[in-house]
Amino acid sequence: MLVLVVRTLILYGVVILAMRVMGKRQLGELQPSELVVAIMISDLASVPMQAIDIPLLSGIIPVMTLLVAEVIMSYMSLKSKKMRKFLSGEPSIVIYDGRINEKELTRLRFNINDLLEELRLNNCHDVSDVEVAVIETSGKLSVIPKDGARTVTVEDLNISNARHDGLPCTLVADGALNVYELARAKKDRAWFEKEIKKRGIDSVKDIFIASLDAEGELFIQLKEKSAKRERKR
Repeated sequence: MLVLVVRTLILYGVVILAMRVMGKRQLGELQPSELVVAIMISDLASVPMQAIDIPLLSGIIPVMTLLVAEVIMSYMSLKSKKMRKFLSGEPSIVIYDGRINEKELTRLRFNINDLLEELRLNNCHDVSDVEVAVIETSGKLSVIPKDGARTVTVEDLNISNARHDGLPCTLVADGALNVYELARAKKDRAWFEKEIKKRGIDSVKDIFIASLDAEGELFIQLKEKSAKRERKR
């Protein structure tokens, strides 16, 4: 039993390594070659995992071979347009200037119901509102609406003092101060301790989460126990 557990953990680590090397794409965003490799890796790893009499290397060697092959093919696709086209295909324009390209839909075996569903998922309910719709190599539909149908932007409204949205800096998570996020926010520990003192907070450990947004506004939520203690004061 212990041998089976150890073999399973080793193969688990090998598969995780292989998927990490392949990249961070989600399953629905994998290129055809990447999807084939992912499926084959799972099958190859499951065989020695289930049967102890099969050598462990019988699973590891094929997995590593596929991994090396995928890395080589990915590198070749970066250097060669023909190889990239062979491995991943090319994006296909299925709607242009509000008109559906029936021939392209037929070639892709993509029916009209699938197209309309993808448009709705892209918050587009009328084909005539679409300037260009492209089926990407991952199978996802990218939609560029016409000028009259797109969402109004701050630039369209000519607002000069609009709120700036950026990635907030998570300064504290579950009572632990993140010095790297403090540095990214161009703040220091002394500044943060001064700010929490203004709010009557005694310790960083009492904070569940604290974040600083792009406008410099500090948000703090206390842990439940600390919040209850503050209310009793």
